[in-house]
Amino acid sequence: MPNAIVTGANRGIGLQLCHELKNRGYTVTALCRQPSDALIDLGINIHDHYDVTDAAAVEAFAQSVEPESVDLLINNAGILRSTSLDNLDIESARQQFEVNALGPLRVTHSLLHALKDGAKIALVTSRMGSIADNDSGGGYGYRMSKAALNAAGVSLARDLNGRGITVAILHPGYVRTDMTAQSGLIDVEESVTGLLDRIDELNLENSGSFWHSNGELLPW
Repeated sequence: MPNAIVTGANRGIGLQLCHELKNRGYTVTALCRQPSDALIDLGINIHDHYDVTDAAAVEAFAQSVEPESVDLLINNAGILRSTSLDNLDIESARQQFEVNALGPLRVTHSLLHALKDGAKIALVTSRMGSIADNDSGGGYGYRMSKAALNAAGVSLARDLNGRGITVAILHPGYVRTDMTAQSGLIDVEESVTGLLDRIDELNLENSGSFWHSNGELLPW
């Protein structure tokens, strides 16, 4: 069985990713701070008290993973906080950088030994990290942190190319989850189906690309 690791797995997109990957025959390890009942009910491997901003917790888990055992790593953990120009909260923006940009890089770096040659990495980002697509302003902490994550994804794709490891930079769509207060345009099931389709299509030629879950290539 192929092995997958998913961060931010206790609810929403992360929970649905775990569900679908299990149905596809993966051995799934879910990483989260606190597991939900729905996650526990999946009957998969759960590693809780895992915070992507906690270097010690990230490293402790990484040391428990066998070398060259992971086929798929999905960095899904993220937070969204309102940060407008009129209400500029620098500490909130800093926290979003820690979780949304530095967190996935920290997690990926810690698991480099565990990734098989030819493994796949997915970064769940947002089109709000696109500079060209920003026609409404605002969202400083979230936009900036996701733009930074996108930049990290391209560098990872370049740096890991020699091992045949590919990287997908993925916008899930505007999804009805707790993060969006259920105000999105698509259900989590549709989003995750699209995300997994993009991961299936990932190869060395398109590694480092920025996709919408529906397959649309997004501008930087």
